[in-house]
Amino acid sequence: RTHGQLPLSTYLKVHKVGDIVDIKGDGAVQKGMPHKAYHGKTGRIFNVTRRAVGVIVNKQVKGRILPKKINIRVEHIRQSRCREDFLNRVKVNDEKKRAAKATG
Repeated sequence: RTHGQLPLSTYLKVHKVGDIVDIKGDGAVQKGMPHKAYHGKTGRIFNVTRRAVGVIVNKQVKGRILPKKINIRVEHIRQSRCREDFLNRVKVNDEKKRAAKATG
């Protein structure tokens, strides 16, 4: 079941400054919900408080892209998986470099 109160793991996750997060508004909690323009966007945390985090998100306004600072409660964000592929690629490349140096 997904109705009603959120699981405690949502609140016990540790968020640090510099983490990359995805913004996804959760209808079960209306407080601290982001505007619909930010739903599905990815940003970087710049501030952490007890119940909320500050996130820097890029928003297109006419022809410009503006970095916007928004405060969102932790129920409406989740850790982004966008860097996983990059980090795995870096790891594989380092192993290849080590193997190439060893063989000469």
